Amino acid sequence: MSLTHHRQRGSGVMARAIGHLLTGALVLAVAWLAGLFWYAADVPRSPPTGADAQRPTDAIVVLTGGSNRLVTGLELLAAGRAKKLFVSGVYDGVEVQELLKLSRHSPTEMECCITLGYSADSTIGNAYETADWMRDQGFRSLRLVTANYHMRRSMLELAMAMPDVELVPHPVVAPTVHLDDWWMWPGTANLLVNEYNKLLVVGLRWMVRSMVRD
Repeated sequence: MSLTHHRQRGSGVMARAIGHLLTGALVLAVAWLAGLFWYAADVPRSPPTGADAQRPTDAIVVLTGGSNRLVTGLELLAAGRAKKLFVSGVYDGVEVQELLKLSRHSPTEMECCITLGYSADSTIGNAYETADWMRDQGFRSLRLVTANYHMRRSMLELAMAMPDVELVPHPVVAPTVHLDDWWMWPGTANLLVNEYNKLLVVGLRWMVRSMVRD
């Protein structure tokens, strides 16, 4: 067999390999894009209503990151939806009275029922900080208050950190996140893409964890 034939055969093998790689990359890209649109469409557009909104839990947990989350958590506590409120991921130096004043609630009425967590600086940190507090309190159910686009990933993290605790989602609608035609809003599109990628990582951890357990 001539040297030229060897080179032609090698070039053909290389071309096929590159073709397979490109096809695989295209399939992954299409799957990723389809998942992104599914995720964006699944983000809640309004707060919960009906039985889910009224259901009592042992605790209310607020993940910091937006003022509306804290206001919602305090309103739920004032309405008697839970015994205590835990705010996870608070900056050092922020005290309960300051948070209550910012939210226009009377410190004397609610301060006793609120605990602040200072150790978490990420969603996975929120999950483990919350799990430790729930364990110390002996609680078995919680209502999770966080932004609507952040809810799915937060629920996964908390479920992995405390699989025996009942989780009730209470998404807060973020007014600056434009979910309708989100791809036309650069800020919203960037936020959703980043959150979706983080969700994929958490989902992969969930799958690996499940396979190891099985």
